Formats: sequence, structure tokens, C-alpha cells
Amino acid sequence: MQTSSTRGRYDARSIRALLAMGMGGFAIGTGEFVFMGLLPNVARDLHISIPDAGDLISAYAMGVAFGAPLLAVLCARWPRRTLLIVLAAFYAVANFTVALMPSYWTVALARFAAGFPHGTFFGVASLVAATLAPKGRRSEAVGFVMLGLSIAILVGAPFATWLGQVFTWRAAYFFVAGCALVTAVMVRVWVPYLPPIAGASPMREIGALRRPQVLLTLGTVAVGFGGMFCVFSYIKPTLVELSGLDVSQVPLALALFGVGCVLSNLIGPRLADRALMKTIGGILVYAIVLLAVFGWLIRQVPTALLGVFLLGGIGALAPAVQVRLMDVAGDAQTLAAALNHSAFNCANALGAWLGGITIAAGFGWAALGWVGALLSVAGLGVFGLSIWQQKRAMAHAA
Repeated sequence: MQTSSTRGRYDARSIRALLAMGMGGFAIGTGEFVFMGLLPNVARDLHISIPDAGDLISAYAMGVAFGAPLLAVLCARWPRRTLLIVLAAFYAVANFTVALMPSYWTVALARFAAGFPHGTFFGVASLVAATLAPKGRRSEAVGFVMLGLSIAILVGAPFATWLGQVFTWRAAYFFVAGCALVTAVMVRVWVPYLPPIAGASPMREIGALRRPQVLLTLGTVAVGFGGMFCVFSYIKPTLVELSGLDVSQVPLALALFGVGCVLSNLIGPRLADRALMKTIGGILVYAIVLLAVFGWLIRQVPTALLGVFLLGGIGALAPAVQVRLMDVAGDAQTLAAALNHSAFNCANALGAWLGGITIAAGFGWAALGWVGALLSVAGLGVFGLSIWQQKRAMAHAA
């Protein structure tokens, strides 16, 4: 275990670099989450139904799932700062295009393209952050990059939603594009040049998919994190229908979720720097317990608000798993790091899908917590299998 005396200090250069990459997380997080608050506005403007407008969220998620591995492999030989600048600029152009497109299908294509740089940016930024981190603070540095995403949930998406409601939903995406352009400039000025990784190649990156620990870690995310999304995807109707919360108070509840996310990205990585595997397992156990009692917490407004705040704590899993992937990916770091965000989007899709089935089957809003808990149990099982396989491989090597 590392003690405070063995932990290094950040220099000014590293702090500026983390701020630049955190700004990228803010831009991407705002672009991803603001759409959920503007669905009725988009539907009216494009003359489509709200469910059809919801498919534009899926278009973005599909872009993330396809873009993360593709860009990570194709750009394996690029210097990491250069890649971050290009990804931020690409995100700016794609979201500027979203704001200009006139029809459902053109917006869908632009949203699909906007998802492409998402996973690769976070993956590469996490690798750069870990490289710049002082001794004993890798997870904390990765957490600072992820903190931009959490601040987007707390501040960026609500502000962009306000812009979209006061002016037009397209104004929100002009704002997102502007944030991404600022990111590109900040990365160019503040992130130090890092040469391409020696021997990097597309085939070497693809080699990550032959590593059992990489696949099992991604499986832990894709299944275990789905529990949170099973509940959060339906949090607004759950709060209104079951808790009795007034619709006007829902933004307060979502803000509490954002506060929970921010705190989890400040506290969780510190624990991960001291005991990575125990932290990942502990977060999954925390998710199981919280989701198991969520159906009870949600029945009264005070406990419902507490439950939503605590739900944000599950977000501490993201930086911890990102560092775990760095440890097990060997010489295929870029693809493994990028695939982490594809796995999170798979968790989003899986949790929302199972939650929808649960509601359609008539089990009620409270049952979402139990379904989410079962997903977290399954994720803990995959994580346990990962530990077993690693010990088995080490014993075999010995």
C-alpha cells in the first residue's frame, strides 16, 4: 500500500495538461447528455415523434461503439497530443454539423459521426494523464480527466439545455462545438508533445483482444455498470410517478446525481491508487447494495433524493477500470483504453433495454433497482472470474 509520503506532487505543466483534457471531457459530456433534455424541442423542430427523436441518442451511442476501436487502431502510430487535437476538432465539426442539419436522417448521421471520437479521446487522454501523473497518483490523474464528464452532467448539460430552450436546440450544439474548439487549442498549448509509442501498429493494438484480462475487464464494465443505467435511464418518470416529486424539481434531483458523480471522481481514484482491485470490487458491492434498496429509497422524496445522489457514486468505477485496463493491456494500450468507453455504452444500452422490458412487463418502477442489482451482481461475477483467471495464469507461469 502506498502512503502519503510515497505520493508525488503535480507540477504546473501537468496541472495545465489535465485541465485541457478535462475540458475535452466537459465538451463531450455536454454533447452527449444535453440531447436528453431537449428531446421535445428536437421532435418539434424536425417534425418527428419523441420516440423517433430518442433514436438520435442511440445514433450517438452507436458512433461511440464503432468509432472507439476503429480510430484507436487506425491512429495507433500517431503522437498522442496530435491525436487529441484532431479528435477534439473532429468533435467540434461534427457537433457544428448537428446544429445545421435540416432533417431527421441528416441529424442522425451527424450524431453518429459525433460519437466517433468520444471513446478514443477519453482513452488517449487517460493514457496521457497516467504518463504525466506523479508517483502513486495514476488513478487520480485519470479521474481528473473523467471529472470533466461529471462536471458536464452537473453544469454543462443543464446550461446547454437552458440555451436550447431559450433560443433553439441548435444553439446548444453550437455551444458544444465551441467547447470542443477551445479544447483543441488548450491541448495544443498545454499538453506536452509525446512521441509515438515505439513499435505501435494497428495489428499490435488488435492484439489487446487476445488478452483474457482485457476482455474480462471490459465485460465487468459492460455488465456491472449496466445496473446504474437500468435505474438512471428511467429516473425522471420514476421520481414523478413513484416518489411524487414535482416535475419542476426533477432538475434538482439530476443535479444531486451530478454532485455524486463529481465526488466519486475525486474520492474513488484516490482509493484506487492505494488498492486498485479492492476498489473495483468495493464499488461493485456498493452498487449491488444501493440498487437492491433503491426501490425502497425511491418511495419518499427525501430518501429518493438521497438515493439519486448515492447513485452518482457508482461513477467511481470508470477511472478505476481505466487504470486496470492500462495494467493488463500490455503493448496494446490505446485500443484497450478506448474500448472502455465502448463498454460503458454497451452497459448503457443493456441497462436501458432490460429496464424497458421490466416496465413493459408490469413490474413497476421500483423493480428497476432489483434488475440493476442483478446486473451488478453479474458484473461482480465477471470481475471475480478475472481475478481467478489471473491467479491461475500466474500459478501456471510459476
